[in-house]
Amino acid sequence: MSAYESFARVYDMFMDNIPYKEWCNYLTGLLKEYEVDDGLVLELGCGTGNATRLLSDAGYDMIGVDNAPDMLEIALEKKEEEGQDILYLCQDMREFELYGTVRAIVSICDSMNYLTDYEDLVQTLKLVNNYLDPQGVFIFDMNTVHKYRDLIGDRTIAEARAECSFIWDNDYDPETKINEYDLTLFI
Repeated sequence: MSAYESFARVYDMFMDNIPYKEWCNYLTGLLKEYEVDDGLVLELGCGTGNATRLLSDAGYDMIGVDNAPDMLEIALEKKEEEGQDILYLCQDMREFELYGTVRAIVSICDSMNYLTDYEDLVQTLKLVNNYLDPQGVFIFDMNTVHKYRDLIGDRTIAEARAECSFIWDNDYDPETKINEYDLTLFI
């Protein structure tokens, strides 16, 4: 997504409220519940690799896929700093390709919500099914129509911090059920 090119360098600064460790604990709990205790796991929409790295630390052999090269560049920098063995691939989740199957696929932080076209969602789910081992598991989260329509739709969210601030304007279209947002950053 070209929208993430200039945002990549400050992404982690504005995502500091995301409880990645809790997400990782939740994901590893679900994975273990489905008997995925180790092995190859793919994260779709991995961004700067925060969850990917934590899942790697939890013992999974991780592959991170994202279609924003600038986000992956930061993920690669973090990987090098921490000496982790993670494969990052610059691919669109609607067209991703792997060399084999994986035990599980995860996609958090609402990455699946960017698939606003029904056919794109179906195509992504077909690929997920294709690349999962038999009995593999796909874990993802999505925002609901309720959140977009009733909680953030047509609202402006602003936050002023010492080092940065933002204005986030939301515009929810009830016909298409798509929320578009405009993010203004002050760094």
